[in-house]
Amino acid sequence: MKQLVLQSFIETVEMVGVSMALGTIIGSLLAILLVLTKPSGLWPRSYLHQILGIGLNAFRSIPFIILIILMIPFTRFWVGTSIGTAAATLPLTFAASLLIARVIEDALNTTPKGLIEVGKALGASNLQIILKIQFREALPLIISGLTTISINIIGFSAMAGTVGGGGLGDLAIRYGYQRYDFTLLIIIVIILIAMVQCVQTLGNFVSARLRK
Repeated sequence: MKQLVLQSFIETVEMVGVSMALGTIIGSLLAILLVLTKPSGLWPRSYLHQILGIGLNAFRSIPFIILIILMIPFTRFWVGTSIGTAAATLPLTFAASLLIARVIEDALNTTPKGLIEVGKALGASNLQIILKIQFREALPLIISGLTTISINIIGFSAMAGTVGGGGLGDLAIRYGYQRYDFTLLIIIVIILIAMVQCVQTLGNFVSARLRK
């Protein structure tokens, strides 16, 4: 049983790590596009901004457990199966991307307009202003947001276990719930709480350091 718990813990860490890494890349690109195309942005395109915003809001409103089921055809196409950690990583990445896009967009929008004007005056390109001014200014907020989203993704990964997604959630369903092993359920809950505490502590530390 110890081996099963360890294996499931590693699977959960892999799912959360990969989905957060890919989600941060995709979400950052979406956030940059949203910030650039807003009416007061550096490259205003209202129609594109509205389409992106509506799309993000629409998909974010779908409960994760339903999102997993809706994405089964895509998961089978890309991964070759709809169960296991690899299959669960795809909807986790998708969900993380949506959440991260909004968090980074909100963080970037807190940049004082004066700094942006300075960048323009110095001849910086739109992308340079976004990356070298807005991202640097908003980095503590971004880290705080990513910390919160990481905790959400840990919860989502456990939820993925209800449809055979692997990891601690799957172990809790197959052995803890179906076999009435409540001791195992308690152990899994403790592990998940410890993971959340570690992520929150690390995120708070990094964010505080960046604010100094």
